This record gives sequence, structure tokens and C-alpha cells, in this order.
Amino acid sequence: MAGQAPLPPFAAIVVAAGKGLRVGGDVPKQFLEWRGQSLIRHSVVEFIDAGASPLIIVISDQAEAYARSALKGLTGFTFVIGGATRQESVCAGLEAISDNSPEHVLIHDAARPDLPRAVIERLLGALETHPGAIPTLPVVDSLALVGDDGIMAGNAEREALRRVQTPQAFRFGEILSAHRTWNGETNASDDSQVLAATGASVTLVQGDERLKKITFAEDLMDNNCAPIFRVGQGFDVHRLVVGEELWLCGVKLDHDKGLAGHSDADVALHAITDAVLGAIGEGDIGTHFPPSDAKWAGARSAKFLEHAVKLANAAGYALGNIDLTIICEAPKIGPHRPAMRGEVARLTGLSEKAVSIKATTTEKLGFTGRGEGIAAQAIVSLQSNA
Repeated sequence: MAGQAPLPPFAAIVVAAGKGLRVGGDVPKQFLEWRGQSLIRHSVVEFIDAGASPLIIVISDQAEAYARSALKGLTGFTFVIGGATRQESVCAGLEAISDNSPEHVLIHDAARPDLPRAVIERLLGALETHPGAIPTLPVVDSLALVGDDGIMAGNAEREALRRVQTPQAFRFGEILSAHRTWNGETNASDDSQVLAATGASVTLVQGDERLKKITFAEDLMDNNCAPIFRVGQGFDVHRLVVGEELWLCGVKLDHDKGLAGHSDADVALHAITDAVLGAIGEGDIGTHFPPSDAKWAGARSAKFLEHAVKLANAAGYALGNIDLTIICEAPKIGPHRPAMRGEVARLTGLSEKAVSIKATTTEKLGFTGRGEGIAAQAIVSLQSNA
């Protein structure tokens, strides 16, 4: 960042392989939106600005699509697939950069999005005299020891306790060796435990309240977070020609003409897809499925809509309702409306009551009135998963 002195060289690992489901919903919390962008993006941007190289993002083998969407437009990092435990995931990240042999490495949890540069500076400074350093904060509340019966069994001295945060900083060779020799008999909740198990010293530096971990749904909500609701609109047109199939809302209709286009030209699903993409600021169908790409020739538009819904979920939103209007003189939409409504509900995960499909004509005016094509207009609402 302009005006800031460069930091000593260091590598960084952002651990984002957890399920993170305590926040609610099906999308891991690290890919949900917080303060206008995905949770993971905040700390990754800070590491990039601070000059971390190499920069490793450890993800699960099922989360690459979420991760790529969450970090879209950023460069300078590499994805690595993690393991069954946090320790295994960190070890995978360390092994991925072992050939680079960086002197220092910072290991950070993606669930801590607000990463002050001053903490990074303190950690790197501490590595001049210690093999490991962690940011901590004092415990300000009184603490009680609790027995198996749920009854208070004594007090804990808070003066001797600290709240531990990430990122945690290490001399690379020592933390890599510690992870390689970890016995795995106990679950390591952080990397300082792994290093300390070898007898190496871990020093404490001043942490920061901004490094709060996002754990529950309410943690995602503050005065600067994304709006609870979003609305998007989509509009599309395709020509009617002889010799083409006619697909509307994922349903094939019998008609003497069909819609022409690079895909199946389902104008209704295209309008809904663009509405979803517009609501989350992700462009349009052409952005994600360019007509210049031969692999989408004849593709079912259901794939486009499912992709848009997945992106909305990754951004922390679920569809609320869909209001679609199909504009044409023929065929008559009414007899097909129940099947269309059911298919759109299936593709989006909505109930049929949340899907409205209407049809109108232009009173013989314009290209739709002359039977030259069909148009569709859609409005969708999204609701935050938080």
C-alpha cells in the first residue's frame, strides 16, 4: 500500500479448508459476504498488499468453485487442497512451498477477515529472536472452572491466560519440521501448539480486537456489512425460426418454430439467470458463458441458471422469489405454466409459490407481435444467508 514501508520477505498460508457451517447455510462461512466482499478476500488482499510470496490458500477438494468466485480478479496466490484436520491442511500448505524455502511464514485463518498490517509487522519483528510468535489479547472477564455436572468447580487466574489469534508467525524450517513430526494423537487447534510440542519457544505479541473470528451468523452482521436484501432484473430476446426446438423455462414445447441462439436459446431462463447475476454484481450470461466458446453450443440453459444460483449462494445470498414475464403472440403459455413453474422451482431450489410465471402479448405490435421472436423479463429477490 502506498506510503507504507516494505516488510521483510515472508510467505503466507490462509487456511480455508474448514466446513464453517456454524454460521448457517450450506456455503462455508469463509466464502460468505462480509462488508461488501467475501470473508476470505479481506485477508488475502491484505497479504497481497503486504508482499506475501508465495501465498497459499488451502481449501477443501469440494470448495474450489466457491474459492475462485470469492477471489475473482485477484492474482499472486496458489490453491492447495487441505486434509481432514486443520493440522493436515496447514502441513499441506507448508509442503507446497517447501521448495521455495522462505525464511518466515505466516499462517492465518480465513475466518479472521480484518487483518491489521501492524500485527504482521510485530510478528515478523518477533521472529528475529524467536522461532515462533503469536498475537494475543488479555482475558478481561472472570473465568470459572466447570465440572462434569455443570457446577462451578473453581476459578481460573485470568492474569496468566491470553486469547490467541492468527496470523501466527514462524521460521519456516522449524514449523515445517514440527508439522512433519506431529504425532497426531491430539488435535492441534493452532500451529503454535505444534511448534511448542518440539520444545521451541513461542513468544507473544500484541494482538488486535479487529482480528475477531467470524463464527456465528450474527458475527457477519454489523453496520458495514452487505445489505440483507438484493434485487436483480434480466431481459432477453431470441428470434423464432423454423427448424429449431422451442425451450422455455427448461420445458420443451411443441411449436412450428423454435428459438435460435448459441445455446438452447431458452429466453426465459436467460432472463432469470441475468437477474440473479445482476443482483450480486456478477455481469451477465455472456460474461460466464461466452457465445464465442464452442463448448456452450446447444447447451441447456438450466446449466446457466444453476451456475448463477451457486454464485449467489457463495456470495452469501439465497433466492427469495422470481417474477417472470414471457412476451409473445404464440405459443400460448397458459397450458404449460405449471410445468414451467415446477422446473424453475427445481432448478433454483425455491418452492413453486415463490415462482411467478406470467405471459403477455404486445397487441400485434413490434417483433413479438409479428411472431418474429420471444422476449422475457425477470425480477428476482435475494436474501442474505446471514
